[in-house]
Amino acid sequence: MPNHDRRIRAMLDGLRARLEQLLRERGGSDPRAYAAGMREALIEAKVGLTRMSEAIAASEQELAAERKHLEDAERRGRLAAAVPDQETAVIAERFAARHRGRIDVLVRRIAVQRDELELAQREIEDMAGEVRKAGAGGAADSIHAAWRDLEAAGAVRPDDGALASADAERRRLDEAVEAQLAYLKKKMGKP
Repeated sequence: MPNHDRRIRAMLDGLRARLEQLLRERGGSDPRAYAAGMREALIEAKVGLTRMSEAIAASEQELAAERKHLEDAERRGRLAAAVPDQETAVIAERFAARHRGRIDVLVRRIAVQRDELELAQREIEDMAGEVRKAGAGGAADSIHAAWRDLEAAGAVRPDDGALASADAERRRLDEAVEAQLAYLKKKMGKP
């Protein structure tokens, strides 16, 4: 397994552990801190998905190159057999066998990488659902707490503005998540 695949797997394992810790600590922690941690983990997970897709593309390019090498070795073997040059034909068959073995390994690797990508995508969808729930609950809890403090100080709570405020907060949080993702991609040199 290439180092790139190991780093991606380690990153996703770290994200899973962090997500599990966030979920365990949710009851006793600040809802805003929980939501922020979830958003950050989601952003990192999305970057990980991009890297996993890039690793699959690299493996597919490697597979295409191996298939080309196999084709060349088989062609050389046929030409050597037609001459007849038995020594070159034997060497060409040995190279062809190596390329066939490498192709088999790459096909299996790509299948595993695609399975891992699919699993990661499902996990990220679950994380996104948690972020949405945390964002909705966290924003509402935060707004209610702020209004309780204001009402205790003598302010009057308008009914129709609270909903608009929560929607604006949710949009602001979504924009912040997208901005963080764009920043991370830019930082990592990804378009």
